[in-house]
Amino acid sequence: ITESSQVPNFPEFVVVGLVNELQAAYYDSNTRRLVPKLDWMKKATEKYSAFWEIAAQVTMGNQQFFKANIEIMKKLFNQTEVCVHVNQCMTGCEWDDETDEVNVYWQYGYDGEDFISLDMKTETFIAPVPQAVPTKHKWDNDKAFIASQKYRYTTQCVNWLKKFVEFGRSSLMRKDLPSVSLLQKTPSSPLTCHATGFYPDRADLFWKKDEEELHEDVVRGEILPNHDGSFQMSVDLDLSGLKDEDWGRYSCVFHLAGGQEVSKRLDKRDIRTNWKTNDGGVNIGLIGGVLGGIAVLAVIGCIIGFFVYKKKHPEGKDPHQDH
Repeated sequence: ITESSQVPNFPEFVVVGLVNELQAAYYDSNTRRLVPKLDWMKKATEKYSAFWEIAAQVTMGNQQFFKANIEIMKKLFNQTEVCVHVNQCMTGCEWDDETDEVNVYWQYGYDGEDFISLDMKTETFIAPVPQAVPTKHKWDNDKAFIASQKYRYTTQCVNWLKKFVEFGRSSLMRKDLPSVSLLQKTPSSPLTCHATGFYPDRADLFWKKDEEELHEDVVRGEILPNHDGSFQMSVDLDLSGLKDEDWGRYSCVFHLAGGQEVSKRLDKRDIRTNWKTNDGGVNIGLIGGVLGGIAVLAVIGCIIGFFVYKKKHPEGKDPHQDH
């Protein structure tokens, strides 16, 4: 959930619901509509229409809560100037279908920094900044509020997650291997092994020499989402000092959870680059676009959250609006 002020050309209030890192639902203050974003989620909302109606009502109620809350935060931080401010909440649950283990996260952030979070195991709030200490003391003493949040995310959230996983099983349980490319901007740049189009995101990408995985001279990127629901990632290898006769000993390996792999041996003829070589390198002018796309996705990935279910408080107000 993201509430912002003074951000041009961006909705003041945005809610994004994720299932297995896929955007399943979306709401913003411009459209004022909670919209399913995946085909199977659209079918699920028809089957669980009561859930969807409650979720839509609570989302609109939260819009008013967050709008008031950002003003409270500005007072707490003694901010009187007119400028950009962002208040975010990220909550959700994770369920391991093999061990049945459940993990829950519940955290607030303000202007890009942690403000307060709830430790479900100790049932206490954590205040990383002095401005959050009064809120921590107030909420720590509200045992009913803590109990309701614990039940909501350790029980209700998990129950709905299981239903969604079952409903979207054919999509969520699929395993797609990626296409793997070797990319290099300039002759002196690190060599990038880029894998895209894989699913799920439980995967690894690494360089190895002969049969040994490399840890030195390697920079690993994070896993990022593609627009079609698949994922991409990259890992860089420093080529300085690499002898020509050793190239064939190196390979990039993609490993998907479950054991499937894709391996690409290091070969100069396979490198896609913006510069023209005399030894077989391909000049296609793609590298800036591919890596630029990764940077854009990293920005988009900052605005994420997960909203599940919340009973509407009488008169549409949240009893904990006042910090």
